Amino acid sequence: MRKTILITGASSGLGKETAKLFQREGWNVIATMRNPENETELTSLDHVLVTKIDVLDLDSITNGMNEGLHQFGKIDVLLNNAGYGAYGSLESFPREKILRQFNTNVIGLLDVTKAVLPHFRENKSGMIINISSIGGKMTFPLGALYHGTKFAVEGISESLKYEVEQFGGNIKIIEPGAIDTDFTGRSLDFSNDESLTAYQPLIGKVMSAMQSLFQHASPASVIAQVIYQAATDGKNQLRYTAGEDAGVMVANRKQYDDESFMAGIKATFGI
Repeated sequence: MRKTILITGASSGLGKETAKLFQREGWNVIATMRNPENETELTSLDHVLVTKIDVLDLDSITNGMNEGLHQFGKIDVLLNNAGYGAYGSLESFPREKILRQFNTNVIGLLDVTKAVLPHFRENKSGMIINISSIGGKMTFPLGALYHGTKFAVEGISESLKYEVEQFGGNIKIIEPGAIDTDFTGRSLDFSNDESLTAYQPLIGKVMSAMQSLFQHASPASVIAQVIYQAATDGKNQLRYTAGEDAGVMVANRKQYDDESFMAGIKATFGI
């Protein structure tokens, strides 16, 4: 019997690549996105339902999940993938953008998770895979908002694991490094107020260095394979580092104290 995965943020990048991988591996896929009417590639695949979920809209979460259940009867895995990165000096962000970052990456993840938990509890099984980042284990300059959300995802996931184990559920965290997708385009919200002159040298150096960091980005297909591994390996493992750069960075973070690690980050960015 085919298993079913529900994926948020499946319109592009990692979400779409993961949807295609699971479909090739014989799964049913509920590929959700904010604008499903614009999707053409996934709609042509067998055993794939493309439907709307906007993680900021509770009704769309309920409707999208119900449509998936109506089509396939059961959800075995939830992949919380929808998200984006807000970068820039904290002073430059209007409050509405601060709220949007946390509402998308944290509150939206919680709302989708809450919607699927009764189904998992009823079936006494179910897995939640949350896309975090190495940015949930360490920070880079100008990422207070983004890193704050990913640190939150780490803590939410780790604590929630105790709860879902009470009915046979499981939670896993994927921690990618740089991914060769459009993250620096449509998934990056960069804010800068040039009148805040104290931050401009830092901003210039960080943005220049960011381009070089993404030269070593992993293809989305590599990260998708780690997601598939997490979903199917039968292990009770909580965290999965994904990508060669992620492995190096996480190992370094474990090895050094805060001051030494942050000194290394400063050197990397030339600040």
